[in-house]
Amino acid sequence: MPKKRRECISVAQEIDSLEEKLSQCRQGLEEVDFKLRREELTPEGRKSLEKEKSLLTTKVENYEKELQVLRHENRKNAALSVVLVLLVVVIYTCWTM
Repeated sequence: MPKKRRECISVAQEIDSLEEKLSQCRQGLEEVDFKLRREELTPEGRKSLEKEKSLLTTKVENYEKELQVLRHENRKNAALSVVLVLLVVVIYTCWTM
């Protein structure tokens, strides 16, 4: 999976941005579902809405996969931060003894 991220954006900001996009896609998907269930549509209109629903479903799946990858990366970064802090504490403790 190629990384499309800009260098100056943090993982947390990417996660927030992606969650916002995911929320918008899910809202759009709910609206399309509602229209498909409640409105009487022509065959062309129904086909168009089903195509839109399919596209939104694909986008939601892709965003969820990308979010999973970003959250994993965020956990790795947090673990690395904890390790570095512990290393600094150990070095400081050894130095002052």
